[in-house]
Amino acid sequence: MLKIGSHTFNSRLFIGTGKYSSYETMQQALDISGSECITVAVRRERLFDAQGRRLLDFIDTKRYTILPNTAGCFSADEAIRVARLGREILDQMGNSGANWVKLECLGDTKTLLPDPIETLTATETLVKDGFEVLVYTTDDPLVAKRLKNCGATAVMPAGSPIGSGQGILNPNAIRICMEYLKENDLEYPVIVDAGVGDASDVSAAMELGVDGVLLNTAIAGAKDPIIMAQAMKLACEAGRLSFLAGRIPKKLYAAASSPLDGRVT
Repeated sequence: MLKIGSHTFNSRLFIGTGKYSSYETMQQALDISGSECITVAVRRERLFDAQGRRLLDFIDTKRYTILPNTAGCFSADEAIRVARLGREILDQMGNSGANWVKLECLGDTKTLLPDPIETLTATETLVKDGFEVLVYTTDDPLVAKRLKNCGATAVMPAGSPIGSGQGILNPNAIRICMEYLKENDLEYPVIVDAGVGDASDVSAAMELGVDGVLLNTAIAGAKDPIIMAQAMKLACEAGRLSFLAGRIPKKLYAAASSPLDGRVT
């Protein structure tokens, strides 16, 4: 069971809703992923396709908790405005996720990495405004710690740049982020957000001990999004179990799995 602010989930896999070839494919992928929480870019919510259909027409809001995100924002002021708009939209829908937001405050269009100063500013304001803020950030442990101290409900360090599919580029940085963030609160949620490309990336992230993984492009951009969604579900579960089981220490030399002296150990 994973608790994030006032929300509780069984699944530790969080899925985005963008970039799918069709709403029907997105709907099937969400279903098979087992995810209970999906992110929706507030800027996309009112967009309609060629048939006049919109994204939320294909999302069962009784089944999924919707996490609005401020994707595409490049300043604190812009992100704050979009977050408040997302809350209004979900309030009108009667959705229980109306008081929280995934904060993205980007620095440039090439890397899509977050601007740390604008992100901190937006976090402080949104927390004061009553939001539970899940913050997309770099894997810088000091920035992560500052965000938590600002009142962020969860910190979400990037495995690698958004949509890059490079996986976890710096696992040691993620480990240090967790050490800093969980120092006085082992239950504080740390979620890897962005950059995973396949199931092994999700498993590797979970084996580090993070509390969850958020992804979008890895499923939506796969040759078969439905199969990939199932793979991501299984990888998330396997990685979590592997972490809980505790891996053997790495050794320089071999260690026989069958004792040479015949003793059972």
